[in-house]
Amino acid sequence: MAKRKPPRRTAATSDRYKLYELAVQSPKADCLFIDQVWLEMRGREARTLREDFCGTSLLAIEWVRRHGRNTAIGVDIDPAVLAVARQRVLKRLKPMQRHRLRLIAGDVTKVETPRVDTVVAPNFSYWIFKTRARMRAYFRAVRRALVDDGIFILDAYGGHGAYQPQRERRQEDGFTYVWDQAHYNPVTGDVVNHIHFEFPDGTRMKKAFTYEWRLWSLPELRELLREAGFKEVIVYWEGTDEERNEGNGIFTPTVVGEACPGWVSYLVAVRSLAH
Repeated sequence: MAKRKPPRRTAATSDRYKLYELAVQSPKADCLFIDQVWLEMRGREARTLREDFCGTSLLAIEWVRRHGRNTAIGVDIDPAVLAVARQRVLKRLKPMQRHRLRLIAGDVTKVETPRVDTVVAPNFSYWIFKTRARMRAYFRAVRRALVDDGIFILDAYGGHGAYQPQRERRQEDGFTYVWDQAHYNPVTGDVVNHIHFEFPDGTRMKKAFTYEWRLWSLPELRELLREAGFKEVIVYWEGTDEERNEGNGIFTPTVVGEACPGWVSYLVAVRSLAH
């Protein structure tokens, strides 16, 4: 069978949101992790999910597609990206699936939604909250949005390389993804990161996305989650593929992590302890 040629992408003809989905997001893996956590911690399957900072709602869409009883809510403060999400819903979900996904334009710290089994805050977007007070307020809002035995899943990154201005390039399907750590302030913890896209014809999509965050540590986040009322906060650490010397995509609970240049982990916060 002939090898498939990568698509002919250029900066002028590419959709930045589509490129982001291809380079950054792994909705099937995220849904598998949610299922894993629920079976390990609660012995049942989750059915209701809220995706905060949902963007194009790729994770929420995948959640609805996985099971006929799954429902999802996507929340984002940007009406422009939600307009894109609504187009994605029309294209990616069948008519009978669409009624199980609701998109809301709103502030995740204030929005009121039906209580759900799981709230997810993927891709570090909650790091837009730069003070302990604002982050704790967000975590409290999430706790109110969960059912009694609900679970909050969020991700974090770190390692000594996270504090250094640098660029990381990765070849994708017909384009190059560039993660640009442009600025770090050790006094405040503020970071400025950009995503650029480069194409085989030499064109570039510079600063397709820009993030101004605080670089939070795992101990800080765990403390804030407990202060917000979560009864237990567990770190799921990614294992290592020894041959490639990189993450293997398998996350397990741990109290000891590796002091490596870069890591990504999940935080799993439970609203209440098992009876």
